[in-house]
Amino acid sequence: MTDEGRSRDLAAMLHPLLNSLVGMERTILAAHGLSMWGYAVLGALGDGPVRTQAALCEIIGADKTRIITTLDRLQATGLISRSPDTSDRRVRLLSITGEGSDVLRSVRAEIRAGEGRLLAALPPADRRGFLRALNALAGTEGPKSST
Repeated sequence: MTDEGRSRDLAAMLHPLLNSLVGMERTILAAHGLSMWGYAVLGALGDGPVRTQAALCEIIGADKTRIITTLDRLQATGLISRSPDTSDRRVRLLSITGEGSDVLRSVRAEIRAGEGRLLAALPPADRRGFLRALNALAGTEGPKSST
Protein backbone atom coordinates (compact mmCIF):
# COMPACT_ATOMS: atom_id res chain seq x y z
CA MET A 1 0.00 0.00 0.00
CA THR A 2 1.05 3.57 -0.60
CA ASP A 3 0.59 6.59 1.63
CA GLU A 4 -2.54 6.79 3.76
CA GLY A 5 -3.52 3.20 2.99
CA ARG A 6 -4.58 3.76 -0.60
CA SER A 7 -3.57 1.64 -3.53
CA ARG A 8 -4.76 3.85 -6.41
CA ASP A 9 -3.83 7.34 -7.45
CA LEU A 10 -6.19 10.24 -6.85
CA ALA A 11 -7.34 10.50 -10.47
CA ALA A 12 -8.32 6.82 -10.51
CA MET A 13 -10.33 7.28 -7.32
CA LEU A 14 -11.95 10.55 -8.40
CA HIS A 15 -12.82 9.49 -11.96
CA PRO A 16 -15.96 7.45 -11.11
CA LEU A 17 -17.14 10.17 -8.74
CA LEU A 18 -16.64 12.87 -11.36
CA ASN A 19 -18.44 10.81 -14.00
CA SER A 20 -21.37 10.39 -11.64
CA LEU A 21 -21.49 14.09 -10.80
CA VAL A 22 -21.21 15.19 -14.43
CA GLY A 23 -23.97 12.75 -15.43
CA MET A 24 -26.22 14.12 -12.70
CA GLU A 25 -25.49 17.71 -13.72
CA ARG A 26 -26.12 17.02 -17.41
CA THR A 27 -29.54 15.57 -16.58
CA ILE A 28 -30.45 18.61 -14.49
CA LEU A 29 -29.11 21.05 -17.08
CA ALA A 30 -30.98 19.32 -19.91
CA ALA A 31 -34.22 19.63 -17.94
CA HIS A 32 -33.60 23.39 -17.88
CA GLY A 33 -32.52 23.59 -21.52
CA LEU A 34 -28.91 24.37 -20.66
CA SER A 35 -25.57 23.01 -21.82
CA MET A 36 -22.56 22.79 -19.53
CA TRP A 37 -21.15 25.92 -21.23
CA GLY A 38 -24.50 27.69 -20.78
CA TYR A 39 -24.39 26.87 -17.08
CA ALA A 40 -20.79 28.11 -16.86
CA VAL A 41 -21.81 31.40 -18.51
CA LEU A 42 -24.77 31.88 -16.17
CA GLY A 43 -22.57 31.08 -13.18
CA ALA A 44 -19.95 33.63 -14.22
CA LEU A 45 -22.54 36.31 -14.97
CA GLY A 46 -24.32 35.52 -11.72
CA ASP A 47 -21.29 37.01 -9.98
CA GLY A 48 -21.82 40.32 -11.82
CA PRO A 49 -21.75 41.78 -15.34
CA VAL A 50 -18.77 41.07 -17.57
CA ARG A 51 -17.41 43.79 -19.82
CA THR A 52 -16.57 41.70 -22.89
CA GLN A 53 -17.14 38.27 -24.35
CA ALA A 54 -13.36 37.79 -24.34
CA ALA A 55 -13.27 38.50 -20.59
CA LEU A 56 -16.08 36.00 -20.03
CA CYS A 57 -14.20 33.36 -22.00
CA GLU A 58 -11.12 33.93 -19.87
CA ILE A 59 -13.17 33.60 -16.67
CA ILE A 60 -14.80 30.30 -17.70
CA GLY A 61 -11.94 28.88 -19.76
CA ALA A 62 -13.88 28.83 -23.03
CA ASP A 63 -12.65 29.27 -26.59
CA LYS A 64 -13.89 32.72 -27.65
CA THR A 65 -14.54 31.53 -31.21
CA ARG A 66 -16.90 28.79 -30.01
CA ILE A 67 -18.84 30.49 -27.20
CA ILE A 68 -20.88 32.75 -29.51
CA THR A 69 -23.47 30.03 -30.23
CA THR A 70 -23.95 29.48 -26.49
CA LEU A 71 -24.34 33.22 -25.89
CA ASP A 72 -26.80 33.50 -28.79
CA ARG A 73 -28.89 30.66 -27.35
CA LEU A 74 -28.86 32.14 -23.83
CA GLN A 75 -29.84 35.55 -25.17
CA ALA A 76 -32.61 34.09 -27.38
CA THR A 77 -34.12 32.36 -24.35
CA GLY A 78 -33.95 35.52 -22.27
CA LEU A 79 -31.35 34.28 -19.78
CA ILE A 80 -28.64 36.83 -20.60
CA SER A 81 -28.47 40.22 -22.26
CA ARG A 82 -25.77 41.72 -24.43
CA SER A 83 -25.90 45.48 -24.68
CA PRO A 84 -23.57 47.95 -26.36
CA ASP A 85 -21.07 49.69 -24.12
CA THR A 86 -21.82 53.41 -24.22
CA SER A 87 -18.10 54.19 -24.19
CA ASP A 88 -17.20 51.72 -26.99
CA ARG A 89 -19.87 50.56 -29.46
CA ARG A 90 -17.74 47.59 -30.51
CA VAL A 91 -17.94 46.13 -26.99
CA ARG A 92 -20.94 44.18 -25.72
CA LEU A 93 -21.64 44.18 -21.99
CA LEU A 94 -22.88 40.80 -20.84
CA SER A 95 -25.24 40.37 -17.91
CA ILE A 96 -27.62 37.79 -16.54
CA THR A 97 -31.33 38.61 -16.65
CA GLY A 98 -33.83 38.08 -13.84
CA GLU A 99 -35.03 34.93 -15.57
CA GLY A 100 -31.43 33.79 -15.95
CA SER A 101 -30.85 34.33 -12.23
CA ASP A 102 -33.97 32.28 -11.44
CA VAL A 103 -32.78 29.43 -13.67
CA LEU A 104 -29.28 29.57 -12.15
CA ARG A 105 -30.68 29.43 -8.60
CA SER A 106 -32.95 26.50 -9.50
CA VAL A 107 -30.19 24.55 -11.24
CA ARG A 108 -27.75 25.13 -8.38
CA ALA A 109 -30.34 24.00 -5.83
CA GLU A 110 -31.01 20.79 -7.78
CA ILE A 111 -27.30 20.10 -8.18
CA ARG A 112 -26.67 20.71 -4.48
CA ALA A 113 -29.54 18.36 -3.61
CA GLY A 114 -27.97 15.64 -5.78
CA GLU A 115 -24.59 16.27 -4.21
CA GLY A 116 -26.24 16.03 -0.79
CA ARG A 117 -27.64 12.60 -1.65
CA LEU A 118 -24.18 11.46 -2.73
CA LEU A 119 -22.44 12.92 0.33
CA ALA A 120 -25.03 11.33 2.63
CA ALA A 121 -23.00 8.12 2.28
CA LEU A 122 -20.35 9.73 4.50
CA PRO A 123 -20.65 10.30 8.22
CA PRO A 124 -21.18 14.04 8.93
CA ALA A 125 -17.62 14.62 10.19
CA ASP A 126 -16.12 12.93 7.12
CA ARG A 127 -18.45 14.93 4.84
CA ARG A 128 -17.30 18.21 6.41
CA GLY A 129 -13.65 17.15 6.15
CA PHE A 130 -14.08 16.07 2.53
CA LEU A 131 -15.71 19.39 1.59
CA ARG A 132 -13.06 21.34 3.52
CA ALA A 133 -10.31 19.46 1.65
CA LEU A 134 -11.97 20.04 -1.74
CA ASN A 135 -12.36 23.74 -1.01
CA ALA A 136 -8.69 23.93 -0.02
CA LEU A 137 -7.62 22.20 -3.24
CA ALA A 138 -10.04 23.92 -5.63
CA GLY A 139 -8.39 26.23 -8.08
CA THR A 140 -4.92 24.89 -7.48
CA GLU A 141 -2.79 22.96 -9.88
CA GLY A 142 -1.87 20.43 -7.25
CA PRO A 143 0.78 20.25 -4.58
CA LYS A 144 3.76 22.52 -5.03
CA SER A 145 7.00 20.84 -5.85
CA SER A 146 9.70 21.02 -3.20
CA THR A 147 12.40 21.49 -5.82
